[in-house]
Amino acid sequence: MLVSMVLLILVGAALGTQVLADTTAVSNRLADRISPARTAVVQLDAALRDQVSGTRAYVLSGRAELLEPYRSGAAAEQAITARLRELLAGETRLLTELDALQQQAALWRRDTTEPLLTGQRTGASDAVLAEQAGTQAFAGVRTRLSALDTALSEERDRGRQALDDSRRVRNIVFLGIGALLLAAIAAIAVLLRVVVLRPLGRLGTAVRVVAAGDFEHRLSPHGPADIATLGRDVDAMRCRLVDALVTAGKARDESEQRQLALTRSNSDLEQFAYVASHDLQEPLRKVASFCQLLQRRYADVLDERGQQYIDFAVDGATRMQRLINDLLTFSRIGRVYDSHQPVDLNTVLQQVEQTLATTIDDTGARIDRPRLPTVYGDPTLLTMLWQNLLGNAVKFRHPDRPPHVSIIAAADSGTWTFTVRDNGIGIDLEFADKIFVIFQRLHPREKYTGTGIGLAICKRVVEHHGGQIRLDPSHHDGAAFEFTLPEREAHADAS
Repeated sequence: MLVSMVLLILVGAALGTQVLADTTAVSNRLADRISPARTAVVQLDAALRDQVSGTRAYVLSGRAELLEPYRSGAAAEQAITARLRELLAGETRLLTELDALQQQAALWRRDTTEPLLTGQRTGASDAVLAEQAGTQAFAGVRTRLSALDTALSEERDRGRQALDDSRRVRNIVFLGIGALLLAAIAAIAVLLRVVVLRPLGRLGTAVRVVAAGDFEHRLSPHGPADIATLGRDVDAMRCRLVDALVTAGKARDESEQRQLALTRSNSDLEQFAYVASHDLQEPLRKVASFCQLLQRRYADVLDERGQQYIDFAVDGATRMQRLINDLLTFSRIGRVYDSHQPVDLNTVLQQVEQTLATTIDDTGARIDRPRLPTVYGDPTLLTMLWQNLLGNAVKFRHPDRPPHVSIIAAADSGTWTFTVRDNGIGIDLEFADKIFVIFQRLHPREKYTGTGIGLAICKRVVEHHGGQIRLDPSHHDGAAFEFTLPEREAHADAS
């Protein structure tokens, strides 16, 4: 249909161009040739009349200066005749009339005018007769001039008729082209509705059925190849969405199962924590108590090795109690201790310094800290964090100098970065990651007490608050720990 419409437009354009060209040619012939030729004929008549009047005046008066109209008329006749031949080029009939006119004018000048102008005057009566003879001879010229003018008038009338016919044909052609174009547009509209819009409507209805939730509804596209291809692509997308939904459903079911398993695991962990905090510690306390009772009651009976064995038993039970307590503390992070509230770190540091006051006094430790900010978090966990960091800084002191701890706080884009530096024995960089693993120790128990869980608790506390902790490798005269804490609560920032 589009090809047919293009051909129709091309044929209509060709016909319209031809009709317009014909109309323009007829109009141009009238305007540029026939009408100017009639005007030239009028001018030619005036030039011939000037010749007649000049001849009459000369013949009657005999004065040479009165021949000027004759000479100018003859020159004008030649110029106008040349102009007429240019205008009437290709007009055979009109050129024949013009040739006859020129011949008649030439005969008039040769047989009548020239003899009168060159002959001897024989008196007034002869001059009058000569003038009358010249006028009678000029009547033939005027007859030829009238015939040329009549021929031009007839050509003008035929030209006007041809122009009217050409305009009529032009109007009929353009009206026919317009009607054909309207018919073609109407046909295209019908075809679009039948071939394109109707299949698109059925495809849209099917898509809305799928969008309403019936994902198993299959699409059966019909119509042109492009619409059918689009329908198949949409159906393929529906199939992929169905597969994705099935996969997501399975993943959701698996996630729910894992969530149930995690819930059961957390329940078991809470049960274990209860047992560890009560049932397991009770036998350990009995073991330690009875061993100490044996040591006091039978001290005079037991030898040195027996005393040593009892000491080992008491020490083992005591360390087991500490390990259980540390494990309980570690497991409660994020589960029991999970509040989010503004915490003034200055108050936290004062509590930690009071707790470590005896150790600080005994070692002569000095703690330099600026005014610390208020952060969001759990007060108990943040107290554990600072107590472990400051306690380690004092515990792992250098034997040749008293402990000196420096605390630095810096804010950056809603996050506080804290650095705790000391001048103690330091930590090798090769153990930078190992020190944050639970129960990992770098020194023998006889030299430094503890269970090796302090830095693991620090790491878990910091990560629970959305921060990170690391060993600062740029500090060499001792150890330096750098960690981050959010300035505000996460959901408060989001709001």
